[in-house]
Order: sequence, then C-alpha cells, then structure tokens
Amino acid sequence: MADYQTVRAAGVSGARTAQIDEGLRAHMNKVYGTMSVGMLITAAAAWAIAGLAVTSDPSGATVALRDGQFLTGLGELLYTTPLKWVVMFAPLAFILFGWGALMRRGSAATVQLGFFAFAAAMGVSISWIFLVFTSFSIVQTFLVTAIAFGGLSLYGYATKRDLSGMGTFLMMGVIGLLVAMVINLFLQSGIMMMAISAIGVLIFAGLTAFYTQDIKNTYVAHAAHGDQEWLDKAAYDGALSLYISFLNMFQFLLMFMGQSE
Repeated sequence: MADYQTVRAAGVSGARTAQIDEGLRAHMNKVYGTMSVGMLITAAAAWAIAGLAVTSDPSGATVALRDGQFLTGLGELLYTTPLKWVVMFAPLAFILFGWGALMRRGSAATVQLGFFAFAAAMGVSISWIFLVFTSFSIVQTFLVTAIAFGGLSLYGYATKRDLSGMGTFLMMGVIGLLVAMVINLFLQSGIMMMAISAIGVLIFAGLTAFYTQDIKNTYVAHAAHGDQEWLDKAAYDGALSLYISFLNMFQFLLMFMGQSE
C-alpha cells in the first residue's frame, strides 16, 4: 500500500502537492457525503417498512407483537416466512458477488446507483430493529456509533502508522464472525450473541480506521494519473466500506445498549 507521506517525499512538491491535498479533501468529502446519503436511505427504508409491517387492527392478523400491535400481511411475509432469509442475506450476496463486477464494468454513475440500491436493500433487511427496540434506544445507539466512528475515522486519516497489516487480520476476523453468526442462527444462544456483538464492535472499529487510511492512500497513489472516472468509482467503493463498518458497529452496539419494546 502506498503511504501518504512516502508519496509526498518521492518528488511530489510545491504546487503539485497543494493540488493533491486539495483533491484529497474533495475526495474524502465525497466519500463521507455518499456514505451519509446511503445512511439516510437505509434509515428511511427501514422506518417505512417497519411502519408498513405493524398494525393495531387485529382483524386477520395471526402474529401479535405486543399489546395492541400485530404484524400485517407484509410483516408476516418479511419476518415469518422463508422470504426472511432472502431479505437477510441479499445485501451480503450483493457485496460478495455483485459489487466487484459493478466496479469493474460499470460507469461511476452506475456504481453510485448500485450503492444507493444496496443501502435501500439494507434498510429493508434491518427494519426489524424498529419492531424489537425502542425508538429512543435506536437513536441513542446511533449517536454513540456516530461519535465513535468519527473518532476512529479521524485516527485512520491522521495516523502515520501503517494499518495495512491490521486490515488483513481484521478481515479474517470478519469471516470468523460471519460463521459464528450463522451457527448462532440455529443455536439461538444469548451468551454467544453477546460475545459475537462484543467482538463485532472491536473488529469494525478497527476496520473503520483501516478503511479510512486505505481510501486516503489509494487516492494519493492514483491522483497523478488523472483518471477521474476511476477516482469517482473509488470514492463510492470507499463510501461502501465505511458504510458497512458504521452499520455493523451500530447493530452490534444495539445488542448491548438497545432497550427492548
């Protein structure tokens, strides 16, 4: 991985350095801006679907959530039929099998559209949190996650320490975490879920810093080539990486901080 300071020391100076610095700031603003729009889309989709999934009318309802609230036909379809597995794993399947192809073959506009479509699908996938946790605890956890994410991303941007080795280790941790989560879908162990949540918070906290540094170094290493189309797609790819880290930290923290309805 190209290091920012190394690139600067290797002959990039004066006006060219200032140009790269200005471009880097614009690039990072685009990454964070795209990620923020994706978060808004996810929140809106999750809230809308959760609202459509719940009713206070018991006529025709077969699943009761709590006093005075029941699942609608849409809610039963999404949360109690085999379709729930499709909804749950569709975003993961897109990341594993679709995103790479989109980055290679799609235009920057297509990649951006793909990211926003993924954010909407993720909103549907996590809409269940509005049925399980109180609105206050969801907002509280989101704010805590935002503060932690901001500090970790700032560290990744400012540190001179090379985090690439840590990134490889953390990605191996993500694979182990996914395996543990799939196993616990069948075991339904509360203790195991708490352990998974704790480890998940630590893993995605580290990945937030790693991805931020990687986005920065990747831009600096390729800025001299002037391929704006590629840099635009790289910004959306970086936004996706940070979006996933944020959302996973939020969900794992919600397991600790969330208050059940």
